Amino acid sequence: MDYSIARRRMVAQHIVSRGIHDADLIHVMEEVPRHLFVEEALQSQAYTDYALPIGEKQTISQPYMVAVMTEALQLKRGDRVLEVGTGSGYQAAVLSRLVAHVYSVERIATLARRARRILDKIGSSNVHIQVADGTIGWKDQAPFDGIIVTAGAPQVPEDYLEQLVVGGRLVIPVGDSGQQVLKRVTRVAEQQFDEEEILPCRFVPLIGEHGWSQ
Repeated sequence: MDYSIARRRMVAQHIVSRGIHDADLIHVMEEVPRHLFVEEALQSQAYTDYALPIGEKQTISQPYMVAVMTEALQLKRGDRVLEVGTGSGYQAAVLSRLVAHVYSVERIATLARRARRILDKIGSSNVHIQVADGTIGWKDQAPFDGIIVTAGAPQVPEDYLEQLVVGGRLVIPVGDSGQQVLKRVTRVAEQQFDEEEILPCRFVPLIGEHGWSQ
């Protein structure tokens, strides 16, 4: 299978045709080898527009959702981004080619180790991974220009809002455990936040102190 052709087809059919316009993001998604972030038995499905299992009851998000969430962050090259839920490492890999630093928190150590190996293999040395409760963010590295949460939360944790710079954006699925709405929250002033709804979605639950109980 020619994975480079499959990637370009995936981007054309499932990302560009559905309204993603950011040229840098489109180029990155044509380049990042998504098949490396799934198990070998599933690599032939890596460039379909589906979420796929990665073990530990977790998934790698569908490519379109990765694109939507990334574009919603409105990133700049010098940005520092917090990712909550490293998972397979694919979203972090996409972010790593668009910003200066990615700080990614994963609660499951086996997934964090596997993601680290793959990210090192493809040269994403600007991704920093911590095994911890992602619902409290990463206070030692705050503030962040963007925060992206790859699991569904019952509400927006206050810690995320506090760890955004003024002008920064949080992209997060919010709702019950079966269905959420993807939201963008922008910190427009020290104590003022604007909230927008982007689209309905379905993610695995955000587990932790300020999320769902396990």
